[in-house]
Amino acid sequence: MEAHGYSSALRSQYVRAGWLESPARRVYRRSRAPLTWPQVVISLQTVLDLPLTVGGRTALEQLGYAHYLSAEMREVHLYGPKRPPTWLDSLPLDVAFRWHNSLRLFPGDAGAQAEPSPVMVSAADLSLPIRYASKERAALELLDELPRHESFHQVDALMEGLSDLSPRRLQTLLETCASVKVKRLFLFFADRHRHAWRSRLDVTRVDLGSGKRVLVKGGTLDPGYHITVPSDLAG
Repeated sequence: MEAHGYSSALRSQYVRAGWLESPARRVYRRSRAPLTWPQVVISLQTVLDLPLTVGGRTALEQLGYAHYLSAEMREVHLYGPKRPPTWLDSLPLDVAFRWHNSLRLFPGDAGAQAEPSPVMVSAADLSLPIRYASKERAALELLDELPRHESFHQVDALMEGLSDLSPRRLQTLLETCASVKVKRLFLFFADRHRHAWRSRLDVTRVDLGSGKRVLVKGGTLDPGYHITVPSDLAG
């Protein structure tokens, strides 16, 4: 706003007059309607032009897979190479924003706006679409949350329902993903549910690292991918 000639004093005058609202320090909006997280995300992606994408659990929920996950939405997961503004934590919303450094999983994101094929979703009450991760990438992002922040059994139910993934997109994502844990988990669940797209993946081109990964204390070691999983999911 400074760059467009709206000084601090002028902004304060507009707030006092009721022409603008300031839901958090350094944040202004014109709408009198209640503030929502999609409005905030559109502002980040479009107005501020930040390289942030709604991904992981949130993307899967918004793309129609909420019935496989928990019913209550408490967090909005944002992925990008740069941390979003600190004022996000001060907004009066009933959900919290959680930022993930996308370079951890996909180092090729450096300098990129988003993955090559994001999903643009328009809402009836919003003038601009929101950029979501594709369901293929969102599934990998969700797996990165295991076992500390997500349930193996909820993820298992989700993976069972992902019968319509694109093997071409999956192949690219698996080859560029930097997390051995995530790739092994994804292939473990893919084998477990025997989706048609699994046979079209060339695992020889995917770096699965070496050694064992203990993900579940007291769990069962999967002999194919050398990860420990809950005993009732093994075999």
